[in-house]
Amino acid sequence: MRWMIGGLLAVLLLAGAYLGSAAFALSALANAARQGDGAEIVQRTNLKALTDSLAQQVVAAYLERIGETRRIRPIEKALVNTYGAGLADALVGKLLTADNLATILKSGALQGAPGTPSIAGLPALAELNTSDPASLLGRLRLINPVKLAVRVSNTSDPETLAAVELHYEDLGWKLSGLTLPKPITRKLAEELPVR
Repeated sequence: MRWMIGGLLAVLLLAGAYLGSAAFALSALANAARQGDGAEIVQRTNLKALTDSLAQQVVAAYLERIGETRRIRPIEKALVNTYGAGLADALVGKLLTADNLATILKSGALQGAPGTPSIAGLPALAELNTSDPASLLGRLRLINPVKLAVRVSNTSDPETLAAVELHYEDLGWKLSGLTLPKPITRKLAEELPVR
């Protein structure tokens, strides 16, 4: 009986340390966003994973857009996923400078510079109350054991859902993705050429 209680206690402590380390990393990222500290945000970000995450969403919105007017053949879908991802990567890469990332996470908006689209209506990470563990638990979604998402939007409606994704790597949690609301991904997909 003692062994079982000890084992249960150990599991609870490990779960607490796991969630606590993620909450600490999220809090540090949110504080950097509040201060507009682009260098700190980039240090706490896996830029390759973040770029891939956003590019995949833009390509999916692009496929949805062209699928409204005609049927997409499987070969065409494969080509769009391959070559469209490169175009989306280039578009997203322009958005993910240290200053732009700080602005997006702080205010939820970005005024488009030449060659980059404007973004508005994204819930700001800086506004997330990271000091309330119960609130954070309600926003948490485990993707896999080393990746979780924290909803930053007020609702979990699929159309307006916005979340930050954290991945455990290099002995810490790093920003590895942003789930953008559908209207924003559609707007970004409009920047891609239509055949």
